[in-house]
Amino acid sequence: MDQGGRTGPGVAEVDAQSSASSAPLAGGHLLAAISTSIVGILREHYGRGPMKAKTYALDDIIVVVMRGSGFTPLEQTIMDSGRPDRVIAMREDFQRVMARRYEETIEELTGRKVLAFLSQAHVEPDITMEIFFVDGPLEGFGALELTDLE
Repeated sequence: MDQGGRTGPGVAEVDAQSSASSAPLAGGHLLAAISTSIVGILREHYGRGPMKAKTYALDDIIVVVMRGSGFTPLEQTIMDSGRPDRVIAMREDFQRVMARRYEETIEELTGRKVLAFLSQAHVEPDITMEIFFVDGPLEGFGALELTDLE
């Protein structure tokens, strides 16, 4: 359950300290594995990861929201100089460099091909979102599609 009181098949929240479950990758287990894997990639390259990661799945969209990554000493120095835009640019550059690894991780965990990957970083509050569009709906995570809207 998140702080807003929501739980359900399309939301999973894990503390950054938790590890992946050995249970079959479906439902909340899949979402937790995605959160844990993405946080692991960040830890590997930044030396630390976010305080919280929450993964949402809806039909063919996966969204990973990470909060409280903290700033590296370099990033904090840049922030203190009044240039938070440079920190965002550095983080966005990192996401571009890591895009294929993120996509491979999602593909391995879901069995779906990633068609598009979007990333957005925000400094205050410290939030990063990774959004993946996959080639078909994830089982158990639905949506209603409206077409021919006039």
